[in-house]
Amino acid sequence: MNRALALLVLLSACDSAPQASEKKSGAAKAETPKAGGEAKLAQADGEAKAKPAAAAPKAEGPVLDHTVKTIKGEDKSLADFRGKALLVVNTASQCGYTPQYEGLQELYAKYKARGFEVLAFPSNDFGGQEPGDEDEIAGFVDDKYGVQFPMFAKVPVKGEGKAPLFTTITEQTPEGIKGEIKWNFTKFLVDPSGRVVARYESNVDPMDTDLTAQLESILPSA
Repeated sequence: MNRALALLVLLSACDSAPQASEKKSGAAKAETPKAGGEAKLAQADGEAKAKPAAAAPKAEGPVLDHTVKTIKGEDKSLADFRGKALLVVNTASQCGYTPQYEGLQELYAKYKARGFEVLAFPSNDFGGQEPGDEDEIAGFVDDKYGVQFPMFAKVPVKGEGKAPLFTTITEQTPEGIKGEIKWNFTKFLVDPSGRVVARYESNVDPMDTDLTAQLESILPSA
């Protein structure tokens, strides 16, 4: 009977071994989807990290930081011109270059629809050639040249007392642009972000081809 009992125990052990093996195999299969999911998550996380960071927006140029007086005495923030190309000009009514008002108006009319403004600042700094007050200046440019672009209050544009805008333009700009204004009708081209990108001296006509080419390169609209 002992041999029979031993044989029975051996047969019982053989029957139970595959069941244990099958349970282990089933557990491995059940874990496989989880492992695959983790792999996909890891891949997605890697792809997310691989994406380049968005470029930081460029800071605005300092020209747009200023608030100035219009020729009618009203405050005007130059930030209102954000997104437009600008030509900032110091003007005078009794200068040999005064006829450039005609060219400035022509330039303004040609490019205004494409996002361009002329900003004229009368000044009496050179030869006393702008002696009148704002009402007289406004009447002169309207009657003589039919000016439609913005005119601003008369300001000093050189020396220690110069207007803050012209401090920015003549001192906080790159070499080749910075430096004291030498005479009436000096022109500063400002890009749509408020940075001064070019300077043209008094003898450069507003419709000069170099000036208009540079202007066209920065206009916000084609």
